Amino acid sequence: MRKELHVVYNQERGGWDAKRQNAERASKHFDNKTQAMAWSRELAKKEGLELIPHGMDGKIQNPNSYGNDPFPPRDTKH
Repeated sequence: MRKELHVVYNQERGGWDAKRQNAERASKHFDNKTQAMAWSRELAKKEGLELIPHGMDGKIQNPNSYGNDPFPPRDTKH
């Protein structure tokens, strides 16, 4: 099972949260999405996580895998 780190908008406090998969509380809270993404990207690289950013509407935007991708690309030439 892959480990995920989500960057989600916090409607109660405003700002953005970095949350691990199935966590009730955020790992860290940020004033803006840029800060949240930078911190989350470094953590995902360090721990081999799947980084899944969400928009303000909750929709997933451009996930990126920094760990063992369960579905790696088949094209090995590029």
